[in-house]
Amino acid sequence: MKPALVRSRGVRLERVAASPRWDGERFRNTHPAPRGVPGVAMPSLSDFVCGGDRRVPQAPLPSLNPLDTWARAPQSGLRATWLGHSTVLLEIDGYRVVTDPVWGPRASPSRFIGPKRFQPVPVSIREMPPLDAVLVSHDHYDHLDYTTMRLMRRMDVPVITSLGVGAHLEAFGIAPERIVELDWWETCRVPGTDLVMTAAPSQHFSGRGIQDGNQTAWSSWVIESQQHKIFFSGDTGLTPEFAEIRQRLGPFDLSMLEVGAFHPAWGNIHLGPANALQAHRLLGGGALLPIHWGTFNLALHAWDDPIETLLRLAPASDSRLLLPRLGAPVEPEREFAIETWWRGIDDHSRKPKPSPNARMPKAMPWPID
Repeated sequence: MKPALVRSRGVRLERVAASPRWDGERFRNTHPAPRGVPGVAMPSLSDFVCGGDRRVPQAPLPSLNPLDTWARAPQSGLRATWLGHSTVLLEIDGYRVVTDPVWGPRASPSRFIGPKRFQPVPVSIREMPPLDAVLVSHDHYDHLDYTTMRLMRRMDVPVITSLGVGAHLEAFGIAPERIVELDWWETCRVPGTDLVMTAAPSQHFSGRGIQDGNQTAWSSWVIESQQHKIFFSGDTGLTPEFAEIRQRLGPFDLSMLEVGAFHPAWGNIHLGPANALQAHRLLGGGALLPIHWGTFNLALHAWDDPIETLLRLAPASDSRLLLPRLGAPVEPEREFAIETWWRGIDDHSRKPKPSPNARMPKAMPWPID
């Protein structure tokens, strides 16, 4: 059974209270990020249940099993394998980091309702190669997954996360000595490696229920080896702080930015494809790997709208896109031809049906991610 909602206590709470972004009751963004745009109505529960077309693909997305490729070191020293949503295995100069690992069947506190995966992860968690670090950006269900963390609790690997999230991890069975919580601009070196992880600003919110909103922090992340730097957005809206991240921590060989689950009424707590390109420019360019799409039905747009919009807008921004299919390892420093592998999955002559996966439990914070 999943543990009840938990909050930081003791030393964890002292660190939370010392954060410049803690106002005494909850974490806040540096810049105002109202959840709403004048003249755009908030989607209702009915909208999530019945609204929107083509929110779920009509067939599984094509995927590859990366195990054979993982058995060989990347020629450039840097390789990324998108495993779905915000879960990416990063191979960085001999080390491995997985971001926001989610293997569970639903992004939900319930096994029976809430957004369901379009398809399984290309590899099981037991098939994953040895890891050097696990990175969890924030506590939303599509980024911090109980099922996955229960499977990871016996792994002798550090879990690096934002302030306050450690209480959840410990409740899920992760040994406290394996948990590292960071506030923005704080860094840690992964034991036994030369990897340095830095928590950086993002513009979002947190919570796993209706009574714990913004009790934990949210962060973007920079992962740095002696040869490479990677930016991982977690969940965020467009913020001028990306320019500061570039100045203090860039430039980046690879930026992984969220493009999916967006709606104008949500204001600036998610990027969407257009703002992802703006964020990429502020971060200084480099290769762009879109994440946070193609896995869960979390918004009202068509499941492939984020990637189609990104592909349409990218030429004007001069961004170098990496669009690998699920499970396909890609080295950002090598030539990579764009393949529109997601097209043809849907039969557009068929009338779309409302997805049962859109049902949202009443206890879910809105929006879910």
